[in-house]
Amino acid sequence: MTDSKIEKQKQQAKELTLIAASIAKERNGSDIVAMDLMGKSPATDFFVIATGTSGRQLRTVADEITAEAKKRGFPLFGQAGYDDARWILLDFVTVVVHLFDQESREFYDLEMLWGDGERLELEDEGSKQ
Repeated sequence: MTDSKIEKQKQQAKELTLIAASIAKERNGSDIVAMDLMGKSPATDFFVIATGTSGRQLRTVADEITAEAKKRGFPLFGQAGYDDARWILLDFVTVVVHLFDQESREFYDLEMLWGDGERLELEDEGSKQ
């Protein structure tokens, strides 16, 4: 694979990460964090972490992210926790999305676990066109 093709795939994964974070925000998720883990995680390149207020909300966010990812050529590789909706994990290989209820988010504290990952700047509500 050429360097330019690898760079394009990394850029597409980063874009999906930011879109997933945006979807979580649009659906009233809170404490949304997007992290670049390239070179730090053997499992994935990017994380999105968000908190929701109900199982219904978390499943809606998961469904919308999955649909958008599929449109962009990122099929869902694996999913866990959808039925219980306390911690929904969506695995798109290079991007992994974690959607938590408040209690599970505090317990697992992924930001602390992956604290050496670079946080990506998310679009601020005031900067939307």
